Order: sequence, then structure tokens, then C-alpha cells
Amino acid sequence: MKKKKRQIETDLAHFGEEREAYSGAVVSPIFQTSLFTFKDWDAISDAFDNRTTSFIYSRGNNPTVDIAQKKLAKLAGGERALLFGSGMAAISAAVLHCAKNGGHVVSVKNIYGPANNLFYTYLKDKMDLSVSFVSGVDIKEFEDAITDATSLIYLESPSSGIFSLQDIAAVAKLAKSRGVKTIIDNTWATPCFQKPLKMGIDLEVHSCTKYIGGHSDLVAGVIIGSNDLLDAIYVREYEWLGGKISPMESWLITRSLQTLPARMKIHETNALQIASFLDEHPKIEKVNHPGLKSFDQYELGKKQMSGYSGLLSFRLKTNDLKKIKTFFNSLEIFQIGVSWGGHESLIYALAISYGKELNQQQFAGTGLTYGDIRISVGLENVDDLIEDLKQALELI
Repeated sequence: MKKKKRQIETDLAHFGEEREAYSGAVVSPIFQTSLFTFKDWDAISDAFDNRTTSFIYSRGNNPTVDIAQKKLAKLAGGERALLFGSGMAAISAAVLHCAKNGGHVVSVKNIYGPANNLFYTYLKDKMDLSVSFVSGVDIKEFEDAITDATSLIYLESPSSGIFSLQDIAAVAKLAKSRGVKTIIDNTWATPCFQKPLKMGIDLEVHSCTKYIGGHSDLVAGVIIGSNDLLDAIYVREYEWLGGKISPMESWLITRSLQTLPARMKIHETNALQIASFLDEHPKIEKVNHPGLKSFDQYELGKKQMSGYSGLLSFRLKTNDLKKIKTFFNSLEIFQIGVSWGGHESLIYALAISYGKELNQQQFAGTGLTYGDIRISVGLENVDDLIEDLKQALELI
């Protein structure tokens, strides 16, 4: 009889665990150790021969970290995962591995602000890297932007702020035909709702601080991909730059993964109801949420995502900063904060930080204004969240 494929919730609960080795503990222990000892010369010598998978020193591998990495790789459909101390550490390691001195990168322009600066400022100055920023909504943009010097296409789908989509499978196919590596930031959808590696993307990165962590109590990042690519990153960018994660944060990630599918379903349901409410409100000009039928790329979203997360944005029908601040400051349940993906609902205006992090040309390229508001819809009662937005909107 053919073995039935396990559901994702079961895999996250049990895959990668070795409970017999931990006296049957249902929750795996934290290996809070900096190094591991060996019985003799040959044993430690053999470990160094296989250092990408051996436990030698916790700047490299650690059993607690290993459990979380195995679960994340399984979830995303990758062969291996590497956890880092932050999302930007993961992004930087992946990008540095693929970028070349004096080379060229094609990137979506509406990406996470620090990632934008990594390309536009840091690597431009340090590596003489040139970057072509595109909106990413049309595959022809990528075709036209690729040059003989292009070594990387960087995606973020849905993208920051405006949540525009890229045709992931089409970009991956184009990149492979031109010998170009691809990286995607898949933090918004999570591997629960989008599987870029199965669409042909080389490397998938996440800020685990967001939905994967889910409790606003850790900062971490991950790269997921093939064994060959991750082994190559391990012995270069991972070991040399030292962006390792602590056992404690890895243990918290393993804890959070147990509830990730259940949490994402609530985030999705709550956010869709709120997006629909905002879409019909007379004081809202536009709502950016791929799950709305009014969203320009709704059909593409349905094609490459199996669900939607709780992060969305909308534009108020006013440019009056005083009125915008009145709305912003009058919310009672939505807390003001820069991050997202936790159990609590948050509100933020991206223009606040983007206007400080990016130069005028970069900021103009995002198309954002102070009236563009981003909300992270949490796990609270959705009726209470809608009432909170309603009362604040009535004040402007």
C-alpha cells in the first residue's frame, strides 16, 4: 500500500527530532555549548573533513540549530537550510555569494530598505557592483535588464510596501537560460503559502523574526536551497562572516514552527476581512493585498501562492500630514512598530524610515508617500480590529 504523504503540521512537529537521544523529551533540549569534544585524533580529524555537517564549534553547527534548520528546509522543499543571526545577515550572505566584483545585479526596486542599500550603496562602493532596479511586474523588464555581467536576479514577492508580485517561475526559467542565479525574499508568504524553490529559484531567504518566529521575541534569518549551494555558502560567507545564530533563538524557532500553519490561517482570515473592509471605505484610496480581487495581479497571486499572510498596505485619501497623524495616533489596538508577523497587530508608515534610510532618488523610486500605511494584522478578534480602524478613520 502506498504511504500517504504527511501533512505539513505533522512534519513540523516531528521531522528532525531525535527524541530517543534526548531521553524521550517531547521538547528538544537547548545545547548551550560553544564547542564539542572528541575521543581521539582521528575523530576530530574526520569531523573537519566533514565540517559542513559535523558538530565542532557552535559558530558552525550546533544540534539545537540543526533541528530548526532541518524543519525549515523540509517546510520550504529545500535540501538544506542555514540559520543566521538576522534576516539581513542571511540576505547579505546569499547576495555576497552570488555577486561578483565589477558585476551586475537585477533587483526588484520595492525591496526591504536595508537590502536596497546593500545593493545601491554598500556593494556599489565596495565591489564596483552595478544594479538595475525594475518593478518586476513584467518578465520583459528582466529580459531587457540582464547583461553579460549579470550574475544575480533578486526578487521579493510580494514586494515591500506595495506588495507587487513577480512571475517567479518565469523569472527562474529566464535566469537559468542565461546562467544567472536567483534569490527571493519569501518572508511575506512564508513556505506555508509559497514554494519558490519548487518554481526553480536557487535560494530562498527569510527574516525568521517575522512569521516563522511569530512571537516578536527573536531576531533571525535563514537561507534555504540545495546542498551544493548551501555547502558553498557555509564554507565561505557563513564561516568567514560569522553571522551565526544562538542555540536559544534556534530553540524558539523550533517552538514557533509547531504553530506556524495554524497561525498563518488566522493571519490570512483576519487580514482578508480587514482588506475587504478598507477596500470599500470612502476614506481609503487604494488597498494593496494580493488576496483582493481588486488587486492588479490577483490572478498571478492565485497561481503561485496557496494563501495570503497578514501584512498589507493602503493609501489614505489625504495628503494632509496632520490628518494622517491623527488617524495613525488614534488607533487603540494596533500598536505602532516597525516589524511585523507577530501575534500582535501593528501599524507603520514606511515613509518614516524609508525617507531616512534611502536617498531622495531611491525613495522616489518606491512611489511611497506618508499617506501609505502598512498594517500587520495579528491574531486578535477581527471584529475588534475593524472597529479600531473604523473609529480612527472617522476622525480624519
